[in-house]
Amino acid sequence: MQIISEELNHYLSNTCENENAILKKIDRETQLEVLMPRMISGHYQGRVLSILSKMLNPKCILEVGTFTGYATLCLAEGLANEGKIITIDINEELEERVRGYFFESGLEDKIDYRIGNAVELIPDIKEQFDLVFIDADKKNNGVYYDLVFDKLKSGGIILVDNVLWSGKVLTKINDTDTSNISTFNQMVTNDARVEKLILPIRDGIFVIRKK
Repeated sequence: MQIISEELNHYLSNTCENENAILKKIDRETQLEVLMPRMISGHYQGRVLSILSKMLNPKCILEVGTFTGYATLCLAEGLANEGKIITIDINEELEERVRGYFFESGLEDKIDYRIGNAVELIPDIKEQFDLVFIDADKKNNGVYYDLVFDKLKSGGIILVDNVLWSGKVLTKINDTDTSNISTFNQMVTNDARVEKLILPIRDGIFVIRKK
């Protein structure tokens, strides 16, 4: 199911800020050279991430799921002067490519890129976060949420991607991913510690504010 039509998506992309050169390069090369390129955030969602980050002006961001680094750089645009983003990905095959993009962006000094299993790495992180973006394996959304919650400052934001799952959350489809996402969405809905809403952007972004 298409959440919005291709025509409307094109319109949205044409009415927001343009991508810079490095983001255009990452998008182009990801589409041509990387498996599962649809995982990239892309132009419009990237601008959403950028403007939300700029509104928060965070000192510390955690990203779970780097992929080719597109969303990382969009989030980094809003960092405070001395801020940093810690981004974690398990795919070491993309590491050299992604580090190259970060170096080319000029934001390399603000990015702490870690390769490994986020479930194992997050507990050892000492920083407190203003913003967390979860965009990794969907079966562990709830695990990541629980791991980062106490590390998130009061008033901080958790963003979780793909929570509409191409509209499958409305169906009786019982595949594992759909079931996991629906269960996670209901868990957040019932969590009185947060304010929350889903933005129907691309494949759905859950915006969760810690009280």
